Amino acid sequence: MAASTLVRKTALVAHVGASVGWLGAVFCFLALAAVGVSSSDAGVARGVYQVMEPVAWYTLVPLAFASLVTGLVQSWITPWGLLRHYWVLFKLAITVVCTGVLLMYMRTFEAMAQVAASNAPVEAVRNPSPLLHAALALLALAAAMVLSVFKPKVVTRRGQQRPVRTGSVTSAP
Repeated sequence: MAASTLVRKTALVAHVGASVGWLGAVFCFLALAAVGVSSSDAGVARGVYQVMEPVAWYTLVPLAFASLVTGLVQSWITPWGLLRHYWVLFKLAITVVCTGVLLMYMRTFEAMAQVAASNAPVEAVRNPSPLLHAALALLALAAAMVLSVFKPKVVTRRGQQRPVRTGSVTSAP
């Protein structure tokens, strides 16, 4: 699908914003998880696990979906395409897997918040799982970012059949 330069650049800004926002939010969750596991103050540990679920619903989930949707839009309106380059397919796979894991993990956030709100001992509240998941998500999202910048030239069969246009399209006088 051909799109004007303004539309392509607007879509790119939206995609970069959503993706960088998601990466930043995951980094913040890594910090929260580290505080939850290591804080000597039981109130702080409980508070961390209680805040993770609502913050995840209002930041991580929307940014994950925004990154996915804007990435798909980018693939449809730019010459890179969705099925022409392996790096695009790998980025899509990373985004879909990370979004899926996040959605499944939301139940864990809910359970951790309930335990933190209860009278359970603080040792039962502390959970290293968010620390591990946030670290793995950071690695995956960083890999997607590297693919975006370096764009390996390996193309799929479809990409071999339909080469990417380079340069700008000019109209005849």
